[in-house]
Amino acid sequence: MINLLLCGNNKVFDGALTELISITNKTKEPINCYIFTMDVSRINSEFISMTDKQVEFLNKIVKEKNKENKVIKIDVTDLYEKEFGHGKNENAYCTPYTLLRLMADLIPEIPDKILYLDIDMMVAKDISELYNIDISEYEYAAVREKYGSKIIRPDYINAGMLLLNMKKIKETGLLEKARELIKKRKLPFADQDAIFWSTSKKLLLPRKYNEQSKFNREDTVICHFCKRLMLLPYPHTENYKQWQVDEIHKFLKCYAFDDDLNEYIKLKKELK
Repeated sequence: MINLLLCGNNKVFDGALTELISITNKTKEPINCYIFTMDVSRINSEFISMTDKQVEFLNKIVKEKNKENKVIKIDVTDLYEKEFGHGKNENAYCTPYTLLRLMADLIPEIPDKILYLDIDMMVAKDISELYNIDISEYEYAAVREKYGSKIIRPDYINAGMLLLNMKKIKETGLLEKARELIKKRKLPFADQDAIFWSTSKKLLLPRKYNEQSKFNREDTVICHFCKRLMLLPYPHTENYKQWQVDEIHKFLKCYAFDDDLNEYIKLKKELK
């Protein structure tokens, strides 16, 4: 069984659906996917929990691939408000949903090993290749951050993919330390910085497990549709997500996930 963790609200349902389609189309081993969600509409009217209907639909789709697959919703609203509500990093560069992974050690249901993935990722190959990497001596495994590893530190990580050793993390207090850091200091890249600066021991993996710039590489296992800095024709950023199918074709020239995305388009019509 491969344990997964996703985080988000009802607005990123399309991300969860496309990502899970890509995972279950390529991965033979059963997946057990937890989704942390919450309602913080006091911050933004669109920040509401992923609905039961949405999660039930995700569960239905993954079970059609393998009857042992399942998707489990965990509402962490109360826990978030206790830990981070009205805090220094609540209005950081990303939504407060990026902070939810920092509470994984506080949720009893979370197993000793789990793969956290950002909602804007697609899987190109069987993720058991990644999941089965031995991290028994590490708190987690991750890939270097494309920009941060050049301007912050060579070992600075991108927290969009984290293969978490929850047993070790509870021993070292990694996430507890990260939460305290979030509460005390305003951080440029809130959750990512908090994890990095609280780490005792990590395993750095090849870029193919969190590809952040090339969208059609043959060796890619996980492709990350994160924000990119572009220099031409003038300095600007691009932030196209996988469910924006026309945009990733036109601007990113990415066709690697067309089979998964065509399935997504058909399934979206079912949900309406």
